[in-house]
Amino acid sequence: MTNLVFLQAGGAGGGTFQLILLGGMILVFWLFMIRPQAKKAKEAKQFQDNMQKGDKIVTIAGIHGTVNKVNEDGTLMLETSPGSYMKIEKSAISLEWTKNINKTAAADKA
Repeated sequence: MTNLVFLQAGGAGGGTFQLILLGGMILVFWLFMIRPQAKKAKEAKQFQDNMQKGDKIVTIAGIHGTVNKVNEDGTLMLETSPGSYMKIEKSAISLEWTKNINKTAAADKA
């Protein structure tokens, strides 16, 4: 019977270590996966909310165009070529591709 008490006491110390290890793994997962993704989503939402007429954008489907009109229902009119318009959702705009195309255009002008 004394052996059972000893095993239970030894197991409790190992359980504490496992809990600390599990907590550390959750913290690392949060720091490297969840936090950056939430920050990126917040930045994309802010970018989409600040859209204005005349901005050059790229959609997630790769369509390039210029914002012609920003609608109140979360959509915008995209001019893909002179006189050709598309109605798209703001959420369909690619932040990375739009920044890249605008950075390249600014470098070409300089």
